[in-house]
Amino acid sequence: MNWLRPRRLAAVSFLAAATLAVAGCTAGADTGGGGGSSQPAPSITDKTPVTITMWSPWTGRELKQFNEIFKGFNAKYPWITVDSKGGIPDDKLIAGINSGKPPDIAISFGVDNIGKYCQTGAWQDLTPWINGGDGIDLKSVFPPSALTFTSYNDKQCSLPFLTDAFGIYTNDDQLKAAGITASPKSLSELQADAKQLTKFGPNGEITTAGFVPWFTYYCCAMTGVNMGNMFGAKWYDSNGKSAFASDPQWAKIFTWQRQFVADVYGNGDAAAGAAKLKKFIAGSGDEWGCSQDFVKGRVAITIDGEWRNAYMKDCPVTFAYSTAAWPVPDATPDRYGSGSAGGTVVGIPKGAAHADAAWLLLRFMTTDTPTLVYMANNINNVPTTLDSAKSPDLKLPAQFMPFLSIYANPMSSWRPNTGIGDTDESVLGKLMDRWDNMSIQDGDLQAELAKIARKKTRTQVHLLRSLRRVIALLRK
Repeated sequence: MNWLRPRRLAAVSFLAAATLAVAGCTAGADTGGGGGSSQPAPSITDKTPVTITMWSPWTGRELKQFNEIFKGFNAKYPWITVDSKGGIPDDKLIAGINSGKPPDIAISFGVDNIGKYCQTGAWQDLTPWINGGDGIDLKSVFPPSALTFTSYNDKQCSLPFLTDAFGIYTNDDQLKAAGITASPKSLSELQADAKQLTKFGPNGEITTAGFVPWFTYYCCAMTGVNMGNMFGAKWYDSNGKSAFASDPQWAKIFTWQRQFVADVYGNGDAAAGAAKLKKFIAGSGDEWGCSQDFVKGRVAITIDGEWRNAYMKDCPVTFAYSTAAWPVPDATPDRYGSGSAGGTVVGIPKGAAHADAAWLLLRFMTTDTPTLVYMANNINNVPTTLDSAKSPDLKLPAQFMPFLSIYANPMSSWRPNTGIGDTDESVLGKLMDRWDNMSIQDGDLQAELAKIARKKTRTQVHLLRSLRRVIALLRK
């Protein structure tokens, strides 16, 4: 069995960010008519035979399946040959850009790195090609969510090529046994359902959790990105400063979580509920195997990505299950149907030797419906254009379909890209971990939110100043 993990890697380090800044200033000039100019690129008419290099992180079976798409591209553009090299993560891509010998086109699983790529110029702004003679009408091809994780400060330096979307999975057998007839649509329904579904042992220990309201439970459940989207919380204010303390939705996320823990697991006592949940989570199975808690029936309702469907198919699952959009706060029912969406991105690095030919491949990969449907069927990620998501040729289970709707929802999004990568999510995650473990009292929450907001701002200023110093030193 060859299972997929979410297409998301940690953001590049500070050192790599500094390298990116230098790369944006020193990499060789590209020969194309797109990213080097602010004007729309003319139609590409040069048909001189050329070989372009493609770097991607894929390996093994996935790389072999990915390489199949170039047959269709070569049939349409017979003068362009693609030399595809796999197993190249973002740090090696950065090294290639900085060396002055980058690929012509690159794939990244590191969606949190796009702000840095755009800001430093390490990936070229695609806008001239997009608006040019061989361009794309972005708004008619992609849903709004696709443009939230592929751009930064109006620079469209990447486009999506498959993505992840997040919703809920429900154990239908457990719901039926509890007399629950539908997936929860509001957070109050989720809490009531969890209370009915949760089972305790003779010593009060949790044997089956209706829902695990724990920020640091598994990689991709109650993350900062997911909770921010669920509550409609803003990451930044109108001045570009952290909104952790100024947007009341962030505080509501934390207070909702603690109240949930107290009510469902602690008989009104949050500390008691947290202690039981910690013990339950300590016994969790491998997230990337058949012992994962939902797959094993240990949890009745959970937040997860579309890829979990592949595990449900390949593991010895003994119950029926469904998927749906996650529940939303009772005060904002209009948000139901939305979710987080972010995934694989494609760009043209600074210094690409054959940028125009690379653009033709990038456009083909990101907009050709048969190509995206083929990849979705084989890689089991969400296809990223409006047409591909509606294609009758998709051969995916019924439980996959809600993730297509979540991705297409106009309120779905990723965390805004920034020049500091995932620093804001990282500092928020540390606060969430302390909150989970009852290290922060209710009355101290607002002060703690203000503290991480200041830390994020200081980190951003420090990073930008450091980058300028590195660039100045290397220019001497």
